[in-house]
Amino acid sequence: MSHGEFHRSQRGGWLRAGVLGANDGLISTSSLVVAMVGAGAVTQTILVAGLSGLIAGALSMAAGEYVSVSSQADAENADEEKERGELLNQPDAELLELTTIYEKRGLTRRLAEEVARELTAHDALSAHLRDELGIHDVLKARPLQAAGASAISFVVGALPPVLLAATLAHSNLAGVVVVTTLCVLAALGAVAARLGGASQLRGALRVVVWGAIAMAATYAIGAWFGVLTAP
Repeated sequence: MSHGEFHRSQRGGWLRAGVLGANDGLISTSSLVVAMVGAGAVTQTILVAGLSGLIAGALSMAAGEYVSVSSQADAENADEEKERGELLNQPDAELLELTTIYEKRGLTRRLAEEVARELTAHDALSAHLRDELGIHDVLKARPLQAAGASAISFVVGALPPVLLAATLAHSNLAGVVVVTTLCVLAALGAVAARLGGASQLRGALRVVVWGAIAMAATYAIGAWFGVLTAP
């Protein structure tokens, strides 16, 4: 009977991807919106820029994650084919290799050999992929899943500044976007830190600081261009 033991590291993959995508969408799109406000753009232009940033960012995140994870999947598949061939052509050597692995982990030679034989009889390929190469079925690279998750999380993060640009008056937009973005960033950072078992305050502060720097920098650039292009 399972005692339901839980480890925070089990959340590592999806947590990292989700938080990264949401933070990226929120910071980049909010920075784009405040830059356009600083440049003196009209509401329609700001909204077009925000929507374009949302779509381009989501597709870019999806493409980047798909390519990256596909490369990982290619490497895993190549290793799997190599291991399958070795098991077919050198079964005794592979059994010895598995035995040595377990022995190095603390088992006696006799027990390590017994475990290796049992696991080889049950599923030799899975045993070698898991214990020799560190490839676990639940953690195997899934490019389409990774691309979809990254795109969705980016869109979720980018929506607040876009919706604000669509509903607020131009005069209030920059301030509200900045405050909203920093509040959402703080919440995301705190939640991510809590799920990871870290300090919520530290988790919130580190994303808020970088978000504030990004928006300040892009607003300054927008204002500078606004001055340069003013009649």
